[in-house]
This record gives sequence, structure tokens and C-alpha cells, in this order.
Amino acid sequence: MSQFADPLLHFLSTFPIPTALPTGVEARSPFREPAVYDLLSQFAHKFYSDGPPRVAVLGINPGRLGMGRTGVAFTDPTALAEYCGIANDLPRQRPETSTQFVYKVITEMGGPAAFYQHFYVGSLYPLVLLKDGLNHNYYDSPALIKALWSDIQLSLRQQVQELGLRRDVAVSLGKRNGEFFKRLNAELGLFDKIIVLDHPRYLMQYKSRNTTTNVAHYVETLGQLLNL
Repeated sequence: MSQFADPLLHFLSTFPIPTALPTGVEARSPFREPAVYDLLSQFAHKFYSDGPPRVAVLGINPGRLGMGRTGVAFTDPTALAEYCGIANDLPRQRPETSTQFVYKVITEMGGPAAFYQHFYVGSLYPLVLLKDGLNHNYYDSPALIKALWSDIQLSLRQQVQELGLRRDVAVSLGKRNGEFFKRLNAELGLFDKIIVLDHPRYLMQYKSRNTTTNVAHYVETLGQLLNL
């Protein structure tokens, strides 16, 4: 039994689905779908097979075409096969931009085996949120924040405690996400420090001309955490 992979699988597959959300918003747990759970299980036991305490690198909430299909954060079907060596027959649609950026960083840091030994990539809120069938962020409205706040607190506590993550530092993917991450941390007292990076999707959408520089900044920032 893995002391990291198995608690992660339990956390994601059993996280409660909220019943009272603002009109038009729904939450889905892809991890309760057998095909998604199987891919996640393969990934977790391959790359999260114990090791030293990992640094949490947490995004907003999963998107329907990345983690919503593969079960793996910031990993679309193509990346899961080509970078992680986990075959799948999921549709290859337009590459997910966040995935492209993240795996450029991972490649520069030695590849998935080396990277995931030291970093855990997840989300503050672990379920897919949709509005009118499209991706929705937990912070997209005050009503949604209020409805999900206690669940996000639960999510963060469980990830830290059950996965045995490092408590000296954590990383937020996204500045807006970072504002709420710091608020949550002030309430829960889980981490000594939160480092905030621009979200991969933002960088690929608005700063794509500077991708090489942005990847280097990620690599430098995350690399420094290995020596703390």
C-alpha cells in the first residue's frame, strides 16, 4: 500500500459532491467514473509511490477536458500517453494549453518521474465545476465562493494531512487563486508560506511570446524549493 498514492485516490474518489450551488452551476466528480479512476490509479502508483514529503502545487479546480478526462491534474490525454507513458483511448481534441505549459516545465526539471517525486500537483477545489456546460472557477461569483468555502477548506485540510505534504511552503497556480489560497491558509494555518505564480493558461493565452522565459521562471522558482 502506497502512503501517498492510495490516500490520494481515496481523497479524490470520495470527496463530497455539493448539493446546493448557485443556479446553473454543477459540480462533477470524474474520479467516480471507473475509466477515469483507472487512469488516475495508474498515474498515482507510477509517480506517487511514496518518497519524501512533496510540495503542493495547487491550481483552481479541474477542467473538464484535462483532469476531468484523465483524472490527473494539468494532464490531457495526449500528455498522459506521451509524457507519462500511460496509454489511453481518450479523444485527442485540441491540446489543453495549461497542459502544454506544465509539461514544458516538467521536462526542463528532468521529466515526470523526477518532478513528481518532489511535487504534488492538484487543485484547491478537487471537483469539476461547470456552468452551462463550460468550465467554471470556484471564485467566479460571491455566491459560489460562499457555497463552496467550507468544502474548499475541507479539501485543503485533507490534502495536507492525508497526503503528508510539506508544510513549510506551497505554490498557487494563478494570482486570483493565490488570493483565496492565502485567505484559506490564514484561516487554517497549514503552510508557512504561499508562493504565487501566474496560471499556465494565462501565460499561454496572453504571454505566449515569452513562453521560454516563463517556463524558465517556473523552473527556477520550483527548483529553489528543492533546496529548502
